[in-house]
Amino acid sequence: MNGPSADLRSAGRLALTRIAPRDRTPNMPLPAATIDGPSASRDSSAPAIEAQALTRVVSLGDRSLTILEDVSLTVAAGSTQAIVGASGSGKTTLLGLLAGLDRPDRGTVRWFGETVSSLSEDELARRRQGAVGFVFQSFQLLPALTALENVMLPLDLAGVRDARERAAAWLERVGLSARLEHLPKQLSGGEQQRVAIARAFVSNPRIVFADEPTGNLDTDTGAEIVELMFRLNREQGTTLVLVTHDPDLAGRCAAVIRLARGRIVVGAGA
Repeated sequence: MNGPSADLRSAGRLALTRIAPRDRTPNMPLPAATIDGPSASRDSSAPAIEAQALTRVVSLGDRSLTILEDVSLTVAAGSTQAIVGASGSGKTTLLGLLAGLDRPDRGTVRWFGETVSSLSEDELARRRQGAVGFVFQSFQLLPALTALENVMLPLDLAGVRDARERAAAWLERVGLSARLEHLPKQLSGGEQQRVAIARAFVSNPRIVFADEPTGNLDTDTGAEIVELMFRLNREQGTTLVLVTHDPDLAGRCAAVIRLARGRIVVGAGA
């Protein structure tokens, strides 16, 4: 098999852009696939992410609910940022705004000095291509594709000629060289998350967003995944922004913000 077939490409694009329903605020637009392409215009001296006064309000029948209110933060290029807080505090909503998956009702988001929160959907999709990667708690692997094909998918969609070689190299890098032809159902949870991490990093993105990346894993496997993500952060110089309930994982990050009722209550640097 030289690459995913046309129907699997269509399914793959959907899988790469999907957010689990529990993680979506009402009417949140789906993200574009993370594939090689024109990355965001950037000032090399600018922070990777700047968010100013982000506010997100959703309508619930005849009333409105403020999920985030006046949230500001800056994430330095190549650094690690944790977002923590109780369930319902607005963590995943903030991650979605920072990643360009959702739009703020007020406030701005910049990537490397460029304002992206006001771009059209098509413009934002082009900025995300090759610049942003995603790791989800539920892995989001295509069940009909092998580990190799899942990692190839963003490259294949972009028309990258050496997609197979690059995908295989990344699977070797995450310790899965013996699992290239295995389907997701034949892999453990930790192995599936390794495939997902390889897929997120294969396009050499400048920023990777991770939503509870160890949430579905046992303690030992979760620790292995944490080590892998931070090693890749160091080796690739990739900015890592993650949502987590795990205080040990948050403590590994260079900076931590805590949300409560949609507001920042603690901002700490490590």
